[in-house]
Amino acid sequence: MTHPDQPTAVQIHQPQPITIHPHPTPLVPVQPGTVPAVQSIQLPDGRIVAGYAITPAAVPVPVETRPAVSRTAVNLALGGVGFAAVCGGLFLVTAFIAALTAFITQLIILAAVIFGGWIAVQVLGASRGRSGGTTVHIRKAVIKRNHFHS
Repeated sequence: MTHPDQPTAVQIHQPQPITIHPHPTPLVPVQPGTVPAVQSIQLPDGRIVAGYAITPAAVPVPVETRPAVSRTAVNLALGGVGFAAVCGGLFLVTAFIAALTAFITQLIILAAVIFGGWIAVQVLGASRGRSGGTTVHIRKAVIKRNHFHS
């Protein structure tokens, strides 16, 4: 028994290659179609590996499956979700249009008041420069009954 403080001798094992002499595969007569054909491959070192050929299995044609929900229903649902997402923006656009309409209406009323006042000043301001009464110029008056001649 060795003490844990003392070193032990290390043994090194070298792997030895296994040499296999190839044996030819015996040919067994088989009816065609019952057993798959045996294929053999010769490796670069001379060995022959034999095995059965694997033929790919026939993939069945997929049957067209219908979705649980129709595409029309999905499209309508997505359209509804999109419309609901846009409704907030539509409300803001509607409020903006209403405010703009009110502003334009107020501008038109203001222009009418200013223009109407200007017209009133022009009409009423022209007669204020005179004495205020109506002036009538009489040049020649002829009254035939009372024999008044001027």
